[in-house]
Amino acid sequence: MRQTPDYVLDRPSADDLDQFFSIDSDPRVWTHLPSGRLTDEEEAEAILIRLASQWELDGIGPWMVRQIPGGNILGHCGCSLRGVSCPGASRSTPGAFWNLGYRFRPEAQGRGLATAVSREAMEAAAGIDPELPVVAYLLEANTASAEVARRLGLELVHRAPDAGNPDSTAVRLVFADRELTAAQLDATLA
Repeated sequence: MRQTPDYVLDRPSADDLDQFFSIDSDPRVWTHLPSGRLTDEEEAEAILIRLASQWELDGIGPWMVRQIPGGNILGHCGCSLRGVSCPGASRSTPGAFWNLGYRFRPEAQGRGLATAVSREAMEAAAGIDPELPVVAYLLEANTASAEVARRLGLELVHRAPDAGNPDSTAVRLVFADRELTAAQLDATLA
């Protein structure tokens, strides 16, 4: 657990289900990818369990960002190991990278939380394996997320149609803190 004067960062738990589902089912959070919105609480529970297990298997995962005072969840943010066959797999896999993700309640957006917590997440990931790049991939229409990536010093390394997106006009942007190998780039597009 980490604490600042404004928020607490801690691992996800089963007790977070209602607030997690509230955030990830809110259509305002998914304006750039409506098909990503959760509509089933059981699916949210499975995702929350997976997020919690990442901490056990990989030593890192997304944090729940809790408001001070009160402890209400403002969002979730952090780095997860991707480009491997399963959580806990070897980080030496050719496609491995740290995936930086951030999602906040609309009421918490625009306050700099995504940038501040992402900085901490990037530092935590570097503390575990600094050889792996940090990557944020997002849709081009999500200009606020792209701005966060740029503020963090991530550079645009790829721009192309978002394969598999129900919106055939959607464009995926891939930002990274360094050049990616072909295997790492392929893993960001999967």
